[in-house]
Amino acid sequence: MEVARALQNSLTTDDVLAAVVDAALAITGFERGYLLLNNTDTLEVRVARDRYTGSIPKNSLQVPPAVLHEALLHRRELLSMMFDPQSSELSNRTLHGEDLRSVLCIPLVRVRAGTTEETCLITSRSDTVGVIYLEATQTAVDLSSGNRELLQTLALEASTVLENARLLEEERARQRLEEELNLAREIQSSLLPRKLPFTGWFRAVGSSLPSHEVGGDCYDVRQVSEDLWAAIVTDVSGKGVSSALLAALLQGSFLTGSGDIPSQMTRLNHFLYERTEGEKYATVFFCLLSRDGNLTWANAGHVTPFLVRPSGELKALNTTGMPLGMLDTAEFSIDSVKLEPGDKLFAYSDGLTEAEDTSGSFFGGKRLRTFLREHSREPAARLHDGLMSEVHRFTGRAVQSDDITALVIEYAPV
Repeated sequence: MEVARALQNSLTTDDVLAAVVDAALAITGFERGYLLLNNTDTLEVRVARDRYTGSIPKNSLQVPPAVLHEALLHRRELLSMMFDPQSSELSNRTLHGEDLRSVLCIPLVRVRAGTTEETCLITSRSDTVGVIYLEATQTAVDLSSGNRELLQTLALEASTVLENARLLEEERARQRLEEELNLAREIQSSLLPRKLPFTGWFRAVGSSLPSHEVGGDCYDVRQVSEDLWAAIVTDVSGKGVSSALLAALLQGSFLTGSGDIPSQMTRLNHFLYERTEGEKYATVFFCLLSRDGNLTWANAGHVTPFLVRPSGELKALNTTGMPLGMLDTAEFSIDSVKLEPGDKLFAYSDGLTEAEDTSGSFFGGKRLRTFLREHSREPAARLHDGLMSEVHRFTGRAVQSDDITALVIEYAPV
């Protein structure tokens, strides 16, 4: 009952563990009690109590923790022994000495909450989380059946408290991680272009829907000159903050680069390899569109973008080189095509075609191509918004494992 009150009223784990030790002292009549917890290959004192004075210094324990740890490796039940401080030895035999002490060790075994109301003990030796150690110079060990049951119940209570504290700390760590990921997603989203040109001969609409985790997608467009625009879509391998950071760095490098595609790709490749030494790579689609309709591009291992003609014809802009960051030196060739008024370029990340519905089916490339053909006459904004709505309807409430990035560029000369 005292332990139950401590569980209800105490604000710290140590308060409850102290109540457990106090109860063990009251049951057995021992003078001092310690609760020690496993720390790698040794035991560390967490709680030190005296039956009469309450809290005592943790270093008042005279038996070496390593001796207790060794004893626990061989026995799991209540361990009744004698301790001779002169030799720092525990023994089950009767010893003779002026400062001979009765010792009782109660192992704390990790518990696991099951699907039922019962609490299960984990019985492997490696899951002994600690021990309650009791000692007395005047009192004989009282291990009657009733006391044995009470002590075992106290050990279970202590183990449950420790397991709940561990689970609570894991939950707090998970919440902290989720808060950090939310912040990273907000920062990543803020780096995307806020305004894209929607009038004139060059028009663009883009979006990147974040997944549950931080991803490595990014897109951007910039005006190189009055008659030339550049655009990029990248996807850094992996997920997490490191991939998101590299994507942001690549985006910044793109924004400060020249309008020469081979030199820009070489620079981006060297930039990425220098920082990751091949452990991270990025697929990149990089293009230039001039006022006369000439589209030049380099596709470094990126998913195939499409040139969408008003007639419904789709032209694939295939790969022209390997992903960036794999090798320190690499060559990146370019290709070109002539655009006609009303033509649109659609570039995206693989998160779009790999978007899953609640049954685990992918949105897929076939569904994407069908949508592009059926809406080929739509202006850039309608094409983009319609496709994103289609993806949203398909996925429903399913949680996505990757960012969904899409960029539509329309050539609309006056």
